[in-house]
Amino acid sequence: MTPNSRPTPEEFLAKIRAEEAQAARGRLKIFFGANPGVGKTFAMLEEARAKRAEGVDVAVGVVETHGRAETGALVAGLELLPRRALEHRGVTLTEFDLDAALARRPTILLVDELAHTNAPGSRHERRWQDVEELLTAGISVYTTLNVQHLESLNDVVAQITGVQVRETVPDAVFDGADDVELADLTPEDLLRRLEQGKVYLAEQAERARDQFFRKGNLIALRELALRRVAERVDAQMRGYMRDHGI
Repeated sequence: MTPNSRPTPEEFLAKIRAEEAQAARGRLKIFFGANPGVGKTFAMLEEARAKRAEGVDVAVGVVETHGRAETGALVAGLELLPRRALEHRGVTLTEFDLDAALARRPTILLVDELAHTNAPGSRHERRWQDVEELLTAGISVYTTLNVQHLESLNDVVAQITGVQVRETVPDAVFDGADDVELADLTPEDLLRRLEQGKVYLAEQAERARDQFFRKGNLIALRELALRRVAERVDAQMRGYMRDHGI
């Protein structure tokens, strides 16, 4: 190491402070996939149950089963935090209760569907902003995300599928996650699950098959998901090499 390559005292102090802040922050794990039905929530619940069996304090802030019996069975036995009721135009809506989660402070909190838009009257407009507050408070979060909700891919997905996705998550949230686990299924397997009613209920499944779940769409979205995860792994490898002088 040459004298010019050594960090200044100010740079060294800034590095220590950044490491201390990161150590106090919760960890974010994203269960990532190309489409609904590939098994993201299922994988998240399986890991949560394994952590609980190890003695880790795990709670469910919000999990959407969408009527899937297999997924619902994995929720049974986990601690469910109460939802928050919100009145909007004469209708009562239930949302993830951020304040209840902050008060409970589990070691790991499950917060499904990261791209979700919160009901009017919530503290934050988007669920990923709720998750950011939880992480800052030192609570680790497991969550799920589909590739079509990444902000940078919004236009690409619209060109491929003809569907403009309105709910997006900044790429910085994905890139800043501590762990990303890919839940992957071939288009053939996913279409088979759709036919078996394991993705949506009958009426929804028929509509999805005619629109978003066309085989060409599934192939393209799967490629996008695989490529995005590969880019993340490559960036991690380059960072490791840089930090270790390789």
